[in-house]
Amino acid sequence: MLEIRDLKVSYGAIAALHGITLQVRQGDIVTLIGGNGAGKTTTLRAVSGLVKPQSGEIRYAGQSIVGTPAHALVKQGIAHVPESRLVFANLTVHENLMMGAYLQKDKQVIARELEFVFNIFPRLKEREQQVAGTLSGGEQQMLAIGRALMSKPRFLMLDEPSLGIAPLLVKTIFEKIVEINRQQGITILLVEQNANLALEISRYGYVLETGQIILQDESAALRKNPQVKSAYLGGG
Repeated sequence: MLEIRDLKVSYGAIAALHGITLQVRQGDIVTLIGGNGAGKTTTLRAVSGLVKPQSGEIRYAGQSIVGTPAHALVKQGIAHVPESRLVFANLTVHENLMMGAYLQKDKQVIARELEFVFNIFPRLKEREQQVAGTLSGGEQQMLAIGRALMSKPRFLMLDEPSLGIAPLLVKTIFEKIVEINRQQGITILLVEQNANLALEISRYGYVLETGQIILQDESAALRKNPQVKSAYLGGG
């Protein structure tokens, strides 16, 4: 569904990605793990049209999307939940969710998507009229994912969904990611520093280090890899 070939991205004189190649098959959950500054967020921003690559290819559903504006990619079924959630703090939960459905004109489809979001995240239903800025970090993350789901995506990118969330809610968020993938068949590309959880729910993984992919394998194999265990899983 997504193919990246030899992608290079720089911020001024600083190279962020040094020619990475990866693919995400339809229906899969694929994860990118790595430390701070590895290039994980830049990869997602390049796919969603927020940064312009220096060179390389990004193909989605068989078509090149390099240079396609971000709003046009949403129409093509790509949704991106950025790091730090970025909900509209002064709007209610309901209003935030409706912002995610702004391209959708069919009221029945909007109602159906809203019902699905509330089934996945019942807490959002309970807080539907609450102002988003008063929600906990975990609830805001649920809202950010719910807002992305309102656009009826086929391909969902999640950037650090566990960041700044109480440990109790992190497990819930990851269970919901699996549920979204299984129930809706949405393909997911997950960027996550909690490598243990990311590799637990994904089928395939890539390890990024200083803008280069240094390892790739089935997630189950990466969890057993001594290099990955030592660097990212807190074990030897």
